[in-house]
Amino acid sequence: MPRGRYSLHDLHDHTPLGEEHFHCAPGPSGWRYVSQVISPSGDHQGSVDLTLDELGRPIRLELHASSWQIRGAALDGLTWVRTDPTGTHATEGNVRGHSFAGTSPAFLVATTRLLRLAPGSPATRVRLVTFTDPVLAPRTVDQSWALVNSEAHATDNGPLTVDEYQVNALDTGEQHSVHIAGDVVLQAPGVELEDLETPPSAPPR
Repeated sequence: MPRGRYSLHDLHDHTPLGEEHFHCAPGPSGWRYVSQVISPSGDHQGSVDLTLDELGRPIRLELHASSWQIRGAALDGLTWVRTDPTGTHATEGNVRGHSFAGTSPAFLVATTRLLRLAPGSPATRVRLVTFTDPVLAPRTVDQSWALVNSEAHATDNGPLTVDEYQVNALDTGEQHSVHIAGDVVLQAPGVELEDLETPPSAPPR
């Protein structure tokens, strides 16, 4: 069960946004990721609880941030309920999409487990519903993902395969790289792996 800590940064000016303390593991239903988000001042800032099925589809999502809450799942596309801080006004959303996205590195791993790309295969288009901090506002985005490199590195625990993905935002043309080993993000825009207590779990192929 990988357990560790990510640091999160603003994409534009690299301002620290906090740390995400996580653990994740494959299980009977597929894969689960649980984390707590800590602000730069050390206060509790939110949490992530994401469960995927064996095909990489999100069967349960629960997000908390700034007293806002999201509960979602892959149901008739993507369905979610967003609750305001007072709990009196819940709004429901539904989009014909493939998976969820957001600040947490969990969503990057989730997308790779859904797409299961092979090195050198054509880029695959995916529609995601992303929840933007700090109020978890939903926004639908279209991206293309390609696995451009897969390289094994020797470690004390045996070979570790690092996959490099090229991600394109189809609305803006913005392009970036994501490096993932199994179910742990090594590096991505706004994300740095600071500590890892146990090796990543092997990805599904």
